[in-house]
Amino acid sequence: MLLEAVLAIRLSADTLAGVANPEHIFSAIIVLVVFFYALVKSLDFNRKMRLLDDTPTSKALGVFIGEVELDGTCVCQSPLPSHVGQVACVYFSWSVSEQWCRQTLESDLLGIARTQTTTGYTVVASGSSMAGFYLQDETGYVWVEPAGAEIEARETLNLEVTPRSKLYYAKGPAGSIPDSTFRRTFTEHTLPVGVKLFIRGRASERPDIVAAQIKHEKNEDIYIISDRKEAEIANSMGTWSTLWNMGAGLAAFLSPLTLFAGAWPVIQVFFGFFGIVGSIIDSIFSAITLGFHEPRISFKDAKEMFSEGMAGVYPYLPQSILIGFIIYLLARTAGASWSVFNSLIGLRNRVASAYSLIDIQVKRRHDLIQKYVVCVAGFRDHEEAVQTLVASIRAQAGGGSLQALGPSILAVVERYPEIAALTSFQDLSKQLIQTEDRIALARGYHNNIATFYNTRVQRFPECILAGLGRMKPEPLFEAEGFTYHPAAASVVV
Repeated sequence: MLLEAVLAIRLSADTLAGVANPEHIFSAIIVLVVFFYALVKSLDFNRKMRLLDDTPTSKALGVFIGEVELDGTCVCQSPLPSHVGQVACVYFSWSVSEQWCRQTLESDLLGIARTQTTTGYTVVASGSSMAGFYLQDETGYVWVEPAGAEIEARETLNLEVTPRSKLYYAKGPAGSIPDSTFRRTFTEHTLPVGVKLFIRGRASERPDIVAAQIKHEKNEDIYIISDRKEAEIANSMGTWSTLWNMGAGLAAFLSPLTLFAGAWPVIQVFFGFFGIVGSIIDSIFSAITLGFHEPRISFKDAKEMFSEGMAGVYPYLPQSILIGFIIYLLARTAGASWSVFNSLIGLRNRVASAYSLIDIQVKRRHDLIQKYVVCVAGFRDHEEAVQTLVASIRAQAGGGSLQALGPSILAVVERYPEIAALTSFQDLSKQLIQTEDRIALARGYHNNIATFYNTRVQRFPECILAGLGRMKPEPLFEAEGFTYHPAAASVVV
């Protein structure tokens, strides 16, 4: 088999002469650049799909600093009216296309002049606008700045009108294009208020208040705002990755073929092939519509072009297929390994970041506990239950077992209304219970992303790259007594 492979890639004298042709080398380099571009696009879509799959969906109350995914309802106190449909929304884009009709004289194969009528559309006006909004779920709200995001909006208007309609000139330009049929199509895409949205972006601290926001940043991986579900977006990215991958495979085969045979025979093969297909489709369409006119693409000419091109490339097909397969396999393996390894590194760092978010919330609770102890200290000499609570929260502040304090606080509130009447106690109780919820959400987020990471470092073939990088499964964070109980949410202005 080795001897057969050597014989398959052995170049003839004609091949060597073709390689020596500078035009062939230049054309092959161009095709090779196209191959690498398509491969990079395929890997990039695959990377984005993997990022979506490896990021757990967060709750609004549990949004911290870093890459997040959210599902919720679009809420805006001052929505925008869309340009055409006047839909209350936070984003809209619109366009106006005007139809034209032109007639040209063309000669058929017999030299008889025939009138050909062609129609089309030209965009005569377009625009877009957006506004910040809140994304709401059952736990609260998160502020979202859509500028810089990849926005996928739903089509809410697609209407064809004539000058009799008020829209024709009221929402479109006053003039008209050459050969206009005076028919305009108004198209509008919007993100209406109240629609369910999926957002994947990077969360940061708001500059005005202590709250999270999602906005465009330079170091973000993906920023998507869509009315589609996460699974639909991931499937779409997977489809694009496959299409670009197929294009890369074709370019990998054409690069050595262009080097050996030259660009013109390859072009002849492609144009001839599509010419044959086009002439057949044109003939079928003509018969169906009872036009019975001569096809615009001559089947005979297309077949001759295809045959001539095949005669030029056929001697080099075996070695081109073999060399193209080797080029594709090596480049794809190297690119995929690099992409997977970097994604594992990024996922491991996000696990560490998720763990640090728990620590931040625990420290915040520690600070609140000190104030809480001062608030109820006046009752500790008289009430055994309050004294027990003070001892419990002091123990946790000192590094005891991590447990939720919410039930104890609520018990004190129910048994001692004189303490509950204190404004400072009410405020601290609310903050402390919210902090307990944040700890529970941060713990759940850490465990979810750690589970994704552990699955990938143990799954073949990613476990091979994980072993080379000395990556090991991360332990899950364990705590007792944490149950999530969302409080009533209110918009933070």
